Amino acid sequence: MKATSATPSTSAPVAHNALPPPSATSNARSSRIAPHSHIKGLGLTSDGLAAPDGAGFIGQTNAREACGVVVDLIKSRKFSGRALLLVGAPGTGKTALALAVSHELGVKVPFCPMVGSEVYSTEVKKTEVLAEAFRRAIGLRIKETKEVYEGEVTELTPAESENPLSGYGKTVSHVIVGLKTVKGTKQLRLDPTIYEAILKEKIVVGDVIYVEANTGAVKRVGRSDAYASSYDLESETYVPLPKGDVHKRKELVQDVTLGDLDAANARPQGGQDIMSVMGSLVKSGRTEVTDKLRREVNKVVKGYVDQGVAEVVPGVVFIDEVHMLDIECFTYLNALLESPMAPTVILATNRGNALVRGTTDIVSPHGIPVDLLDRCLIVKTDGYNREQIGKVVQLRSNIEGLKLGAGVLERIAEEGERGSMRYALQLLTPASILAGLAGRNQIEVEDIKEMNELFLDAKTSATNIGVGGGFDGGKMW
Repeated sequence: MKATSATPSTSAPVAHNALPPPSATSNARSSRIAPHSHIKGLGLTSDGLAAPDGAGFIGQTNAREACGVVVDLIKSRKFSGRALLLVGAPGTGKTALALAVSHELGVKVPFCPMVGSEVYSTEVKKTEVLAEAFRRAIGLRIKETKEVYEGEVTELTPAESENPLSGYGKTVSHVIVGLKTVKGTKQLRLDPTIYEAILKEKIVVGDVIYVEANTGAVKRVGRSDAYASSYDLESETYVPLPKGDVHKRKELVQDVTLGDLDAANARPQGGQDIMSVMGSLVKSGRTEVTDKLRREVNKVVKGYVDQGVAEVVPGVVFIDEVHMLDIECFTYLNALLESPMAPTVILATNRGNALVRGTTDIVSPHGIPVDLLDRCLIVKTDGYNREQIGKVVQLRSNIEGLKLGAGVLERIAEEGERGSMRYALQLLTPASILAGLAGRNQIEVEDIKEMNELFLDAKTSATNIGVGGGFDGGKMW
């Protein structure tokens, strides 16, 4: 098991713990590549049909088309309070489908992923964790028309005066801010507390800002495009000079979730003294929200919606490994689905007939009680054949920037068909490291062979344990 170079005349055996040869790109900044980095959407055509290979997906045409219908239902707000169940063997793309749905919905629709085992916390109740996830998945788009002063900062001058509380030092009495728009300019005399907000936003002359007339809140929009330079890459966001008068009425849109409102109202507001600040630091990070507080928040939200000030945006809760929930959680999940404000729920599991957690005699399909199962639209994910595994491996190789030699793709696809696609994908990075140790910039077939000698796939390991009975006195198999 020794890696060899591509040129036998100059190669020498390379130990597994040897340092890799220095490369010109060793100092280059590399970003972490997640397992589903290649998923960009469902890959559907305009008429809702799944392309064979699209948006990072290979195969799973029926499941993708079914999820496309669900996306349309969510966008039209006709799927709230319902559930979609993704079932299939491990490694068949259930989580990828859920992430693709989130991509299709866009950033404006809340998407709250969680795993079934997250509900088992020592800080809060199981049902509370579920309720928090549901509330975080319900968005609220608030539209307000406010009086603001908006423009490019042309002057920023704090005026100081003697401190009345002490004979030493000075304090800011007010601040003079000059704002300019296309239509004209205006000079404002602002409170010193607003000057603190200006310092916090790191506002300087040349920035475009707006100041709310009622609250004094200051928001930095960006840098005026008059200061734009000719650099190819810049960290600044340049915006045009605002039109109209400096003092105007402006419609502002803010996106929050019901979970944000619950947390803001549940957290007690302490004083400004040192004991209150220290007490807030040592308190537990999680605060359980009562049903009474949620009803009050719902009442306020309903008032905003009736006035036309706000709009409710139902999002998606994705619960992976849903069979890990117990009978209490499933019962509470039924109640949450029936509530007036309920998001769309996507569940995923790889279980067949399984015992429902928290019971001793209830065996149900997928480990989910029949009454909840009856509420779900069920979508099955299919396994992958050798050709599809090869396409996925090629796609991941391109994403990770790996080069494959002749016959490598076929060999990895064969390993994926024999073991699993996850095992095949996991061979890529170790094999590339082994190739680098041998002084090659691409993976060869011998690297894959050596990986098979070093590592076992799940099926091979299970077979070995089954034959020999496992560990016996320190001797394996």
